[in-house]
Amino acid sequence: MKITVIYGQSHKGSTYNIARQLCDKLNGEVTEFFLPKDLDCFCKGCTACFTDETKCPDYEKLRPITEAIDNADVIILASPVYVMHPTGAMKAFLDHYGYRFLVHRPEEKMFAKQAVCISTAAGAGMKSTIKDMADSTFFWGIARTYRLGVAVMETRWEMVKPAIKSKIDKKTTRIAEKITKKVGKVKPDIKTKAFFTAMSAMQKKGFNPADVEYWKAKGWTNGNRPWKKTQK
Repeated sequence: MKITVIYGQSHKGSTYNIARQLCDKLNGEVTEFFLPKDLDCFCKGCTACFTDETKCPDYEKLRPITEAIDNADVIILASPVYVMHPTGAMKAFLDHYGYRFLVHRPEEKMFAKQAVCISTAAGAGMKSTIKDMADSTFFWGIARTYRLGVAVMETRWEMVKPAIKSKIDKKTTRIAEKITKKVGKVKPDIKTKAFFTAMSAMQKKGFNPADVEYWKAKGWTNGNRPWKKTQK
């Protein structure tokens, strides 16, 4: 099992430790990226990627992360709560992949992957933070996304109470068990399939020639579906 983790922060606090705990239980090959160290740029809003992603000004900086995501069986997005949402670095990272949304040119490998969105806070904000990350995993076409939000009630992992850590341990164990059972067998749910079907109808004509050609080349506008075969 290959696991790619993108951290929305560079410090190794509660969010990092929970993600690492899950990785250890999955017992796979782990590739990690820390933001903003591994991606120190904002989306320029130039829209070049919607025609050709290689024309993105940040394409070369993104490429190692993109390749790791595409090669992974499991993608973990982990961000602490910053003012009720993910870190700016995590948001900047996600902004770069708008061209991969289902409405544009989704990567077919995503339909056979699982994802986990993890967030922690001393108090509140985990739900809205996770939603921001899970919106991207859904629109990327990822087959199954698990959500893990924890109010750790401390600003340092070392100070988190044993009872809370015990609950975290149980939650990561359950998620690891679910992921392990589904590796290589997971398929998108009905919501993803319905959205994909709607997009395939739209892309028969479409509004962006690059998207229309992409869907046509994949055979998706003629009834082919990416989840009917496992892509590696």
